[in-house]
Amino acid sequence: MEKNLTSGSVLKSILYFSLPYLLSYFLQTLYGMADLFIIGQFEGVASTTAVSIGSQVMHMITVMIVGLAMGTTVTIGRAVGAGNRSHAAKLIGNTVTLFLTGSVVLAAVLVGFVDPIIRLVSVPEEAVAGAKAYLIICFIGIPCITAYNILASIFRGLGDSKSPMYFIAIACVSNIALDYLFMGALHLGPAGAALGTTLSQLVSVVVSLLVIRKRHSIRVTGTDLKPKKDVLGELLGIGVPVMLQDGFIQVSFMIITIIANHRGLTDAAAVGIVEKIISFLFLVPSSMLSTVSALGAQNIGAGKHDRADAILRYAIGIGVAFGTVMAVLMQFIAPSVVRPFTSDEAVVLAGASYIRGYIFDCLFAGIQFSFSGYFCAYGKSGLSFLHNSLSILLVRVPGAYLASRFFPQTLLPMGLASACGSLFSSVVCVIAYCWLKRQLNRTNEVLHG
Repeated sequence: MEKNLTSGSVLKSILYFSLPYLLSYFLQTLYGMADLFIIGQFEGVASTTAVSIGSQVMHMITVMIVGLAMGTTVTIGRAVGAGNRSHAAKLIGNTVTLFLTGSVVLAAVLVGFVDPIIRLVSVPEEAVAGAKAYLIICFIGIPCITAYNILASIFRGLGDSKSPMYFIAIACVSNIALDYLFMGALHLGPAGAALGTTLSQLVSVVVSLLVIRKRHSIRVTGTDLKPKKDVLGELLGIGVPVMLQDGFIQVSFMIITIIANHRGLTDAAAVGIVEKIISFLFLVPSSMLSTVSALGAQNIGAGKHDRADAILRYAIGIGVAFGTVMAVLMQFIAPSVVRPFTSDEAVVLAGASYIRGYIFDCLFAGIQFSFSGYFCAYGKSGLSFLHNSLSILLVRVPGAYLASRFFPQTLLPMGLASACGSLFSSVVCVIAYCWLKRQLNRTNEVLHG
C-alpha cells in the first residue's frame, strides 16, 4: 500500500502526490458548500444562517485536527523512507489511540459548552435554535470526523494521496444524497444538514477501514495501540505547533472579518465573497505544503537530504508560477470574478479592489507554505508556527486595521496587507531555512568528523 517516493523524477513524484491531494481539497471545499446550497433550497434565512455559522465553527475545529494529524503524516513518512515498518506500525497504532480517545473527550466537552459557544460567535436570535441543533449533532459526530482525517493522514504518510481522494469523493456524494433526504424529504432543517455531514463521514471511514484491511501491508497489533511516551512525543512534537498555527490563522481571519464588518454592509459582503474565492485559489499552495511535508519526510527518512531540498525548490517554483499568473490575471478580470456572487454593483467594485491586492497573497503563500512543509518534514514545525505567528501579530492583523482606518474609501490596501503578511513570512522562512541548514551541516560534521 505504501508508495516509495525517494527515487525517480522529483517533479513526477510531486505531481503524483499533489494532484490527488489538490482534487481531495477541492472536493472537501465543495463538500462544505453543499449544506449551505441545499438548505437554501428548502429553508429560510434563519436556517441558512444557522448552518453557515455552525459550519464555520466546525471548519475551525476540523482545521486544527488536520494540523495535529500532520505529525502522523510526517513521522510515518520518515519511518517508511527509512524502511522501518515496525516503527511505522507503532506510529499508526499510537495515532489511532491518541486521536480516538481525544475525539471522544473533545466531543463531550464541546456538547457541554455549546451554549457559551453560541454566545461567543454572536449567532442572531432567529438562528440560535438551528445553530445549536447543528452544532450538537456535529459535536457528537467529532469521532467520525477525526477518524476520517487520521486515516487520510496515515495514507498520505505512506505516500498514498489517491486513496484519501476516493474517500472524500464517497463522503461528498453521500453528503449530497443525505442532505436531500434529511432537509428535502424529511424537512429537518439545520439538524438534517448536521446529520448528513456526520453520517457521510462515517460512510467514508467504513470504506477507508475496508481498504486498509485488504491492502495494508503494515500490520498493526494490539501492542502497537498501547500508548508509548516516546512515540506520542514524536507525533505531538510536530502536530501541536501546526495545530496551534492553524488555529491562530483562523482567529486572524475572524479578526479581519470583524474589521471589515465595521466598514459597513457593502465592504463586509465584498470581503466575505473574496475570502471564498481566495480559498479556492489557495488550494494550490496548500497542496504544496502537504506534498513537501510527506515527500520530504520520506526522503529525509531515507537520508536523501539533497532530494528533500530539490522537492522544496520545485514546490516553490510551482507555487510562485501559479501565484504570478493569478496575480497578473486578476488585475484584468477582478470584477468578472466577483460578479457571479452578487448582483450589487457596489459590492462588485469593492470586492474587485480587495482581490486585486489580496491576490498577491497567493503568490507569496506558494513560498511560505512550501517552506512550512519542509520544516515539518524535518520535525521543526515550531519554525512554521513562528513565521506564521510573527506575520499575523506584526503585519497581517495590524496592517488590515491601519489600512481600514487610513483608506476608508477602498479595500485595496486591506488586501495588500494580507499579501504583505505572507511576504514577511517568506522572508522569515528564508532566514529559518539558512539557520536549519547550518544546524544540519554542523550535526553532519560531528557525526562524520
